[in-house]
Amino acid sequence: MFTSQTSSFQDSIDVEERDDFDSEEIAGYIQKIQLNSYYTIYLYQGTRSEASAENVAWNQRRADSTTSQDDFSLTLIDSSLPSEAEPELRTYISRRLSKGALLGGMGNIATVELSIPEQAVGCYCCLLEQERSPEQPDADGNGYVICFMGGSEKGLNLFRLELDKYVQGLHSSLQTPELLNLETEVRPYLSQWYEESVMHIYRVVQLVQSNISFLLHAALSHTHVEVNNADEKTKADVSRFIKAASLQGLSQQDTTTASLCKAISEDTQSDLVIDCSTSPPTLSNTVSNRFCDDWIQAFLNAAERCNPFLLRQILENFKLKAIQDMNSLKRFVRQAEMSHYALFRCCQFLQGCGNGDVLLQNARAEHSDMPEACTIVTVLEEFLKEQSQAQA
Repeated sequence: MFTSQTSSFQDSIDVEERDDFDSEEIAGYIQKIQLNSYYTIYLYQGTRSEASAENVAWNQRRADSTTSQDDFSLTLIDSSLPSEAEPELRTYISRRLSKGALLGGMGNIATVELSIPEQAVGCYCCLLEQERSPEQPDADGNGYVICFMGGSEKGLNLFRLELDKYVQGLHSSLQTPELLNLETEVRPYLSQWYEESVMHIYRVVQLVQSNISFLLHAALSHTHVEVNNADEKTKADVSRFIKAASLQGLSQQDTTTASLCKAISEDTQSDLVIDCSTSPPTLSNTVSNRFCDDWIQAFLNAAERCNPFLLRQILENFKLKAIQDMNSLKRFVRQAEMSHYALFRCCQFLQGCGNGDVLLQNARAEHSDMPEACTIVTVLEEFLKEQSQAQA
């Protein structure tokens, strides 16, 4: 039992040896590399929509940067791609639009081949549609196509939610086709997509180093994390890391998280405090366990390679292993209600997984309205307490 459990755990940590990424990607991850990132923004206009005289004149001035189809036109506004690569991207986007593969407000991720050093690169693109005029409710909508390129398709898919949110943050700045605020608002915003949407996990691991286990435990146990003497960006990074590492929203029952948070708020558990006035930061009220400690080296190795996509995959594997263990404990608890041997297996499992405190915390919240299961959880809590005292 313990052999298979250890093997499964090691597989979840050793991302480089799994099929989560292609062999060519893994070869790049093994070395310390600096990934390039690019952005492009296009004006999208449906040919059936009425354009103002100013828009027509603007489009005519940029005729060499416009691709026209039967039912739409796509005009370059700004791009950080090399000049020879941008027309290739525009052709690709036009083809996707012609097939109806880009839906308004929904990000699409694929691999594109461009004349850039990487040749093949992951591309996130999203069509932001403008509100249609009441006078032309059936007209083809106008809008903007935003493209972010960097890493691989699989890597960008790990950050899909962050990218969707980042693109939506640009909506209020896209008012007119001319984009008079291009240099002051739009371009600076687009050029920061990689730093803001992808690099936050890397920055947190770099910040706390081997103390990352305390943040992982806080995320699993729904412990509040307070960051002092730091700028707003650092505070936001830590908050986003905790959210990304937590299992909130992944539970089979929505009431579980609410019950757990209520139970913790009534407990005497203290907030994890990160004081950034020192370098490295000082952490207080720290709590960890063997399960979280075992992931430290995987995070540090990935951070040393400067690859945020590998870091995110490790974080997802960490959550997946925690969920698998939670589901195993649920099954053992149900069996233990009818079998003393199953109760013994529960004790063995909790002793071997190294995450017993978190698993039982979640189990007690989930089984709060089931007296027999609560009795089993109480027995298991006493067992873990005795084991901890014996080891101390």
